[in-house]
Amino acid sequence: MKWQNKSAEDVLNSLKSTNKGLTSGEVQKRQDIYGKNELIEEEKPGPITKFLGQFKDFLIILLIIAAIAAALIGDITDAIVILIVVILNAVVSFIQENRAENAMEQLKNMTSSEAVVIRDGEPKKITASELTIGDVVILEEGDNIPADLRLLKSYDLRVDESALTGESKPSNKDENVLSEDETTNLAFMDSYVASGRARGVVVEIGMNTAIGKIAEMIQGEEQKTPLQDRIHGLGKLMGLIAIVVCTGVFTLQFFKGVPLVTNFLTAVSLAVAAVPEGLPAIMTLTLALGMQRMAKSNAVVRKLLAVETLGSCTTICTDKTGTLTKNKMAVRQTKITSPEMAFKISALCNNSSISNGKVIGDPTDGAMLVYADENGYNRQELETKHKRIFEIPLDSERKRMTTVNEFNRDRYVLTKGAPEIIIERCNMVEENGELSQITYENRMEVLDDLKEMTSEALRVLALAYRKMGSDEGFDDKAALENDLIYVGLVGMMDPPRKEAKEAVALCEKAGIKVVMITGDNKDTAAAIASEIGILKDGNVLTGSDLEKIDDDKFKDMVQNVSVYARVFPEQKVRIVEALKSQGQVVAMTGDGVNDAPALKKAAIGVAMGSGTDVAKESADMLLQDDNFATIVEAVKEGRTIFDNIKRFVKFQLSTNIGAILTITVASLISLPIPFNPIQILWINIIMDGPPAQSLGVEPSEAGVMERPPSSGNIIPKRNLIRIGIAGIVMSIGTLLLYYYELSSGASVITSMTIAFTVFVMYQIFNVFNCKAKGMIPNKTLLIAVLASFLLQLCVIYLPYLQGIFRTTGITIMDWVLIVLVASTIFLSEFISEKVIK
Repeated sequence: MKWQNKSAEDVLNSLKSTNKGLTSGEVQKRQDIYGKNELIEEEKPGPITKFLGQFKDFLIILLIIAAIAAALIGDITDAIVILIVVILNAVVSFIQENRAENAMEQLKNMTSSEAVVIRDGEPKKITASELTIGDVVILEEGDNIPADLRLLKSYDLRVDESALTGESKPSNKDENVLSEDETTNLAFMDSYVASGRARGVVVEIGMNTAIGKIAEMIQGEEQKTPLQDRIHGLGKLMGLIAIVVCTGVFTLQFFKGVPLVTNFLTAVSLAVAAVPEGLPAIMTLTLALGMQRMAKSNAVVRKLLAVETLGSCTTICTDKTGTLTKNKMAVRQTKITSPEMAFKISALCNNSSISNGKVIGDPTDGAMLVYADENGYNRQELETKHKRIFEIPLDSERKRMTTVNEFNRDRYVLTKGAPEIIIERCNMVEENGELSQITYENRMEVLDDLKEMTSEALRVLALAYRKMGSDEGFDDKAALENDLIYVGLVGMMDPPRKEAKEAVALCEKAGIKVVMITGDNKDTAAAIASEIGILKDGNVLTGSDLEKIDDDKFKDMVQNVSVYARVFPEQKVRIVEALKSQGQVVAMTGDGVNDAPALKKAAIGVAMGSGTDVAKESADMLLQDDNFATIVEAVKEGRTIFDNIKRFVKFQLSTNIGAILTITVASLISLPIPFNPIQILWINIIMDGPPAQSLGVEPSEAGVMERPPSSGNIIPKRNLIRIGIAGIVMSIGTLLLYYYELSSGASVITSMTIAFTVFVMYQIFNVFNCKAKGMIPNKTLLIAVLASFLLQLCVIYLPYLQGIFRTTGITIMDWVLIVLVASTIFLSEFISEKVIK
């Protein structure tokens, strides 16, 4: 129900309540009907069930089968490594799954524990969870609001709703009837009374409150990242290929009369080599190292698999307050006729203070205090000279504040307030120390200045003063504020961060659209967005506009809107979903409770370090410095990480396809299989190890932030063709050299050793094809290549290992042939680069 559209009396009648509240008997009846005023969490499976559920993934099942297969053929080391990967993956996934529950706990902890309520006609302090519909609640300064209330009476009430709306400035509240879209006569659960007092009637409790609806929205299943989906699909594909190929090889060898045990071991070994079981481990390592680098740049990743998503995101939806702006009011523009008096009024007609560089009190007063202080007018120093002897506080009706201070034994009235009110109370103007009668032209000039400043979304106050007469008293407060001397206008705004404009420009250069989504008003949103380069066409869509647009129409227009103002939490989610429906990979930044559902719904949620705990728990990444510019560094790191993932996937699949083709073709053309089972596993272990891992720490390529976002394909069509060509070249080269050795009269063991070694050298050379283009190989890669080569020498020449791997020593001439043949992989990559675009 639109409670704001009803009068206080009508609301009480609708709720069957009165200004004296409910009776104890009525409270009990209503509690039985409506339940407790608390957030209800969806029932979750127990920890054991959740942990075992991690093993249902298709790729995990394949890895377990591979581990069993490796154990059956005696390769305990490979089996242990695979099982460690499986368990590690399950543990990480289990931890991630608890995030929604943690977010709910934070929401439950945020609700106030006590409330003052009128029952049986008397004020009583009760547990907030005992509130029910129709209860009348008393609010005082400093109180957390315990439920959604319709105000019945307000006394200069100002409520801090920043956790819900992102607004840095407390909202003025009153009991007056409002139009449909306004909420100034409503007070919402978990907002905070900044000043004033009020009485209100409870209209919603628990999950039906504004914060309760947010709690409901952020429950449910975690969104999978694009990388999770791609790795899952790749695992399925490779698993299917492995099953088909292994079955085919086993059948061919069976009909050729190969002994059953040998045939089985070969098929199983090929299955282990074909399934990319090293992929999750290397991916985890790459993401973890990237996460460490990002943490040094104040971007802390909470969800490992989400690291790469920033690299492929096409749209960043960002909150305004505290993200693009500094989340504190500051003087941005002035129209001052008498600077000295303007600074004194700003400092003395002020109830805020500065402690350890932070403003305490009203943000607007704080901005004026800082303005005076930065110009050499320190409030504490001024107050020792100009003691305050009287004050008329600011209130929403008068729209001004006045103090009386001593100036060399004289008393001066210092006033600040709404310009249109202050200027009407002025009869003089001070310009450069000279006083003159104020004219009609002066007043029009002030109003023109006001119009110009408010058009730039500035909050404007006028400043004025006068000297009191020696016999003048304080009884007639209205008279004190008459016959004032005008000294100027001060315009304030929550200013954009210095780095925000550069960050937005870099995002644009990188092909990423930045969209501002804020609860602030349209003019302020447009001004900030224009200043930092987000808004270029002047088109701002408000929450009320959005309500009138159906989903289909909105999906068609969503990519053309850059700024949204006055939006509600549900609408933020709607915006994210509409962008996703258009194929956008969406990152959502935010810091308030209101951002939590959209943070969860986006491909990656980015919370501010100073934000609410609910936002942090719902996000995938935290920006510790609250700086939008940090996102640019995170995007760069994300792109580098995704590039590295593509590099080692390309490398691993080349190896897998090369091995599959070599063994399959050998079976088809009736050649003895060139690798024995132990050699196949060795290729799998040595190539899944150091060389592949070294590709995960490659540096960023030049121009990584000057190209459009990646399409998100872990194996782009271009790479898929190159992988296929590389696998074919490896297979042809290995089989030709193997056939040549057999035809030249070499023994089977020598021929197999040479075939085995040339295939390993193909992998060592192919690492250099997969590294970052135009960059010097990283030290890790060089060490990994050297280690792999030395290990291969040990397998060939150490007698003990020769017995295990069934190899024999080979000559220098054999090595010349091996190197010449294996180097063809460089030629194939060169041709692929020139031909495949």
